[in-house]
Amino acid sequence: MSPELLRKYAETVIKIGVNLQPGQKLVIKSPIETSEFARTLSSIAFDAGAEDVIIDWKDELHSKIRYLKAQEKVFETFPAWQKDFHMQLAQEGAAFISIAANDPELMKDVNPEVLMKHQKTINTALQEYRNRLMGNQNAWNVIAYPTKSWAKKVFPELSQEYAVEKLGEAIITSVRADLLDPVAAWEIHKKSLKERMNFLNHHQFEKLHFQSSLGTDLTIQLPAGHLWTAGAEVTQEGIDFIANMPTEEVFTLPHKDGANGKVVSSKPLPYNGNLIEDFSLTFQNGKVIDCTAAKGYETLKGLIETDEGSHRLGEVALVPYDSPISNSGILFFNTLFDENASCHLALGKAYPVCLKDGHKMTPEELSAAGVNESLVHEDFMIGTSDMSIIGITKDGKEIPVFKNGNFVD
Repeated sequence: MSPELLRKYAETVIKIGVNLQPGQKLVIKSPIETSEFARTLSSIAFDAGAEDVIIDWKDELHSKIRYLKAQEKVFETFPAWQKDFHMQLAQEGAAFISIAANDPELMKDVNPEVLMKHQKTINTALQEYRNRLMGNQNAWNVIAYPTKSWAKKVFPELSQEYAVEKLGEAIITSVRADLLDPVAAWEIHKKSLKERMNFLNHHQFEKLHFQSSLGTDLTIQLPAGHLWTAGAEVTQEGIDFIANMPTEEVFTLPHKDGANGKVVSSKPLPYNGNLIEDFSLTFQNGKVIDCTAAKGYETLKGLIETDEGSHRLGEVALVPYDSPISNSGILFFNTLFDENASCHLALGKAYPVCLKDGHKMTPEELSAAGVNESLVHEDFMIGTSDMSIIGITKDGKEIPVFKNGNFVD
């Protein structure tokens, strides 16, 4: 990636992604392989007036060594200093950027039970921090940058060097950083997404019925007072930010007890360094009662059994099949991208900001309103070229929302 493109990408993330404010702190969570991008982000952030920039480096290769060789008991505890690190900076109003660039199958040789145990330990320790971000108390943003192992998974037929270059081009295009004025392009894109959002909020559907030729036949109830959101989100202090770059979705929360039927995946799901492929979930009164998978069944089962809330849905998101990432024809093996090429659902925690006054409610009030709570929030893709979605109003009227994979205009 040329220095000019790298800088334009970083400027887009700082100005549009987290919308960093003068005097604000920034935390960047970065794999060591993406250090060049992390440092560029840091430089741009200081130019924008950041008080300080802290980089939290991650080494997934060392993580694999640790999973394979450390005593299992070390994965049952989480260092207090790491919890304090996240909470102190969050309480000080820091913005958070995470660079998602994992090898999607790095952990395939690691015992999935150890992975799930450690993930649960981490999520439990950082639950308050995660609640802050999912409640939009802090601006946050997830982005990506090409790494060698990830690029070779996406483009196995290419040389490593060319695969990295090709993946970099795809990332840059997806976040509009290749355009003359990416910031202006994002403003236009946000307005387009808002039109879809307003349509859905206007109708306040009671239920959505999903069908596809893969076998999906699922009805999802939406809670009273649900809010669709898209593009820019807003912190409780009124600062716009984009949580995911790229983003093509319009999303809300389902009622935790309101999913019934079967849903079939349309893309592989990378989770904990493993791929789950060709899987299905069957729901009854909101809860998963059966699951299948051609590959990664134990990983899928472990995800579902994380806690009570991970048996239920926390997000429903609509993405047209005819969208930039989908039209690229690239399977990224990275949820950040693949979820923006496909309608998707999420197992686990719901976003309280997707319910009217949800950010003001107690956990008990949220639960009573149908909002799901969990230690996890994991998106999986269900969209297809023939996806049909019917919106059902409170008086039983049926309104087509999607036909042949796209919004009905």
